[in-house]
Amino acid sequence: MFTGIKAFFKGIERKSDDGYEVLTGGALPTAAGVSVSPEAAMRCSVSFACIKVIAETIEQLTPHLYRRKGDDRERATDHPLSALVTKAANDWTPASEFRLVLGTHFATHGNAYAFVNRDAAGRVVELIPLDPRTVSVRQDPRTMAPVYMVATGNPALPAREYDRSEILHIRGVGLDVHKGASPVTLGREAIGLSLTLEHHCGSLFGNGAKPSGMLKVKGRLTEDQFRRVRSMFSNFYQGVTGKRTMILSEDMDFQQVQLNSVDAQTLEMRRFQVEEVSRFWRVPLHLVNEMDRATHANAESMGQQFLTFCMLPILRLWCDAMAITLLTPEERETLYFEFLVDDLARADIAARFTAMSSAISAGILNPNEARAMENRPPYAGGETFMRPVNTAPAPTTERTHA
Repeated sequence: MFTGIKAFFKGIERKSDDGYEVLTGGALPTAAGVSVSPEAAMRCSVSFACIKVIAETIEQLTPHLYRRKGDDRERATDHPLSALVTKAANDWTPASEFRLVLGTHFATHGNAYAFVNRDAAGRVVELIPLDPRTVSVRQDPRTMAPVYMVATGNPALPAREYDRSEILHIRGVGLDVHKGASPVTLGREAIGLSLTLEHHCGSLFGNGAKPSGMLKVKGRLTEDQFRRVRSMFSNFYQGVTGKRTMILSEDMDFQQVQLNSVDAQTLEMRRFQVEEVSRFWRVPLHLVNEMDRATHANAESMGQQFLTFCMLPILRLWCDAMAITLLTPEERETLYFEFLVDDLARADIAARFTAMSSAISAGILNPNEARAMENRPPYAGGETFMRPVNTAPAPTTERTHA
């Protein structure tokens, strides 16, 4: 008895945000009867789609390092950090893969960590992703700054301690001062119900998609007769190949006692869970292939909402975290990071060219600036700003009073 209790509590590591004990692998129990961990959430089609769309969106957007020059700015391509965030985070990880890994960790665990490797002069030379399951955060009682404990992976070696200058930490929403909450943990009930419904449908169709029932036999059956009737019934009725006609004797009667999947509205429940799970990541339904409410008229608007309300807050966290960890206080006076999101914000080509034409005609952009936005080379004379010839500043006249 005591051995079983010790085995049950062996995996307990820490308290979760809502008071539940975190068991082995971070799996938490749900009312649906399944334990939901980050690995289990990746097997749920909806949560996996939400995690994937956020991680891959971060992957395809490139952060650039900019330098302020008065009222203007320029890309600081001469700074060593520019190559780390745009080309390769280290010798074996391309910058896009680095963003994909950390984006997946952020969308799954609510936190993303990377080790900041510096040379003898204190310059950043490498960014190495860390498994968020091996990182814990505590607060220094003296400085109030976060201190990171990273497990070594070897049980014989203690965890190593790092200060905030050595760890790039992108923190999500959560009540903890120094650590974000996992969307998987917060949405475990919705994810657990979705997994349960999926398992129910799989079991239903695995048994021939037929409802269970009750076989009534008149009289009392011996044990051998009971086993023979049950074997005969199972051979004809259960399994995906159970489509043969079953013949019952005159003393047998079959009565259905369970509703089928249509009557139980299982399909409607699964559709509702798509909406329920997507709320925890604030991902529009059309991005998880739920197209019931998507039309040609609102698809572009929903894409803009995804950028504005889902991705831009995340990208701001990335920019600020990289600035405060990778740049010195003096560099932050003139340097800053910014993601290029023009590709996500683009409309169709006709509407885009019409808007650029209007901006050039009004003198907001010059032709070369518009061409640069389309990744096209400049041409001679294209740096001239245009102004409509039929407009001019309004003359100032004094108002006369009678």
